[in-house]
Amino acid sequence: MSAGLNTAASRESPSTVTLIGLGPMGEAMTRALVAAGHHVTVWNRTASRAEGVVADGATLAPDPSTALRASSLLILSLTDYRAMYAILGDIADELEGRTIVNLSSESPANTREAAAWAAEHGARLVVGGVMAAAPMIGTPAASVYYSGDQDAFESSRRLLATIGEPHYLGTDPGLAQLMYLAHLEVFLTGLSALLHATALLGSAGLTASAVMPGLLETLVGIGEVVVEGHEPWVQIDSGQYPGDLSTTTMMGASADHVVRASQDAGVDLTLPRAIQEHYRRAISHGHGKDNWTSLIEGLRRPTSPS
Repeated sequence: MSAGLNTAASRESPSTVTLIGLGPMGEAMTRALVAAGHHVTVWNRTASRAEGVVADGATLAPDPSTALRASSLLILSLTDYRAMYAILGDIADELEGRTIVNLSSESPANTREAAAWAAEHGARLVVGGVMAAAPMIGTPAASVYYSGDQDAFESSRRLLATIGEPHYLGTDPGLAQLMYLAHLEVFLTGLSALLHATALLGSAGLTASAVMPGLLETLVGIGEVVVEGHEPWVQIDSGQYPGDLSTTTMMGASADHVVRASQDAGVDLTLPRAIQEHYRRAISHGHGKDNWTSLIEGLRRPTSPS
């Protein structure tokens, strides 16, 4: 079911929800919830940030305690979990019986500790990793990975679908964070690679305007190239890495050339050397004739031969 359909469904049964944290993401979530017919109470450390969403129909609470009492469902959109403790720590005795949906970024380990902290105070924690930028919230393009207390998630699913398509991963609170961070790793690495390539070409006098559109086409097309001819996840899950389309030796040579070109150009070597090391490790572990997917063995066990 698309986020749009879920939003329509949630209009049929308006409910109350409290949202704390009105950065760009929190504002977008509040507007989506209000538009879907939910009664939204908000609180933000800087009260002036609430003016826009209040004009749209949200209610501003004067303090966290008042915001908390407005609903049994609390959504947090904060910088990290330290902010949650800073805001809720002094009123933790008021968490009894409430569901906390924390959409802030944190490490999986700290997230699991937070779930235990919430349980100590009689609350249930649902963890979310939002896979969308603020302008996408409330549209079919938005999705959110969730994990943690399953009953709490299911009872809140229809309301949460207003924010984005919900995907529940399991009861381990750290799973949603791990999934979010894994996607973010691919995203951040892609951006760094894009900028490194632009800097490399810039060393030869080519402008970013001239080269970045083409580099972006390569970045966008990676998925199609990777999947064409084989499904890499099948190889990884089976532990079989046939090198009929490419080999780590062949691709490792290309990685060596990128390092040399970067060195000659005086461009930062951190990223290309990291990639080079992945291929060198795979080759040294006997995967020289295998597909690039065999690099997963060295990534899983970086200090031992696979």
